[in-house]
Amino acid sequence: MKPQQLGLSVIGDAQARADELGGRLGGTFDVTFTRFEMLESIKPGPRTLFDVDLNDDSLVVRIKNWIKAKPRDARVVFLADTTSLLQHARAHALGATDVIARPVEAHDLAKVLGWHVPPPAIELASLATASTEIASGAAPGLEAAAGGLRSMFSSACSGTPISPEVVTAAGEAIIDDVAELGLAKWIDAVRTHHSQTYQHCLLVTGAAAGFGQHIGLSRADRKRLSLAGMLHDIGKARIPIAILEKPGPLTDDERTAMKAHPQLGADLLQANGSLAPEMLDMVLHHHELLDGSGYPHGLSGSEISDLVRIITISDIFGALMERRSYKPAMSGDAAYQIMLDMGVKLDRDLMRAFRPVALGVKQT
Repeated sequence: MKPQQLGLSVIGDAQARADELGGRLGGTFDVTFTRFEMLESIKPGPRTLFDVDLNDDSLVVRIKNWIKAKPRDARVVFLADTTSLLQHARAHALGATDVIARPVEAHDLAKVLGWHVPPPAIELASLATASTEIASGAAPGLEAAAGGLRSMFSSACSGTPISPEVVTAAGEAIIDDVAELGLAKWIDAVRTHHSQTYQHCLLVTGAAAGFGQHIGLSRADRKRLSLAGMLHDIGKARIPIAILEKPGPLTDDERTAMKAHPQLGADLLQANGSLAPEMLDMVLHHHELLDGSGYPHGLSGSEISDLVRIITISDIFGALMERRSYKPAMSGDAAYQIMLDMGVKLDRDLMRAFRPVALGVKQT
């Protein structure tokens, strides 16, 4: 698989259409084709495209039984003839998450799969090669932490394995700085970094480390949180730099593209194959909210783990604390009040515990 491709399983009943699909999708997706008669020999994966004759009643039971075994978050897309309402209705009855009219374009398929088609490598590379230069007098571990982020994003952009050791060491540098200097001084130092994406990851990691320290978590648990903070936005390596570093509010289309980053990040890390499931959980679900209004899967209540809840609070706080050209830096008190106004979206007990952490950060 090329570093900017997404794996896609295509199940079809006509070789000619399979060849045509390969030509249409091959530049964007890493396509694996399976003949329909071999359906039961493969297990449902995260992304499946059915290109079969939906007018053929003999296929229905087999497809329906196969889809029942798909993972909860898997996407199953069917192709249908543009004018056939019957085919569209039958696809949804079988369990399709989306139906697309033939002929399908890679961009349209990527959109329904929640994946933003990556820009050219030269554009992605600007995030991978961002300067780690920090203003003099900043926190001692900040340059090392920013260097760890650059290594992480460079690997993500090039498709090479991410080094857990490098990212873990960067996270530990943040733990030490926050413990020694306090979160307020750490945030002041991080705000000197020119990259909005780097600044955000460093702020979130510092907030998670400070929160963990305040509630008495062991160093091992704080290391887990700091690693999650460093990795939580790794999917942004697949988002255009023009969106990531835009000096103003995003448009609706840009926000839609940005919302793809948790799934993109989880896919990258799964391919990396060296992280615990709880770490993937934090990367994939850090935008989920307790009332079910978050993304990408609309989880709610007990479906969201305690570690994810902590990272979510840290992520929102980090975003509010960023200094950007179109908004001044916010005090911890003001940020905390905004988070309180989110009500049942955030864990109330954790929010009470987070209060002294947030209020210790003054406006500068």
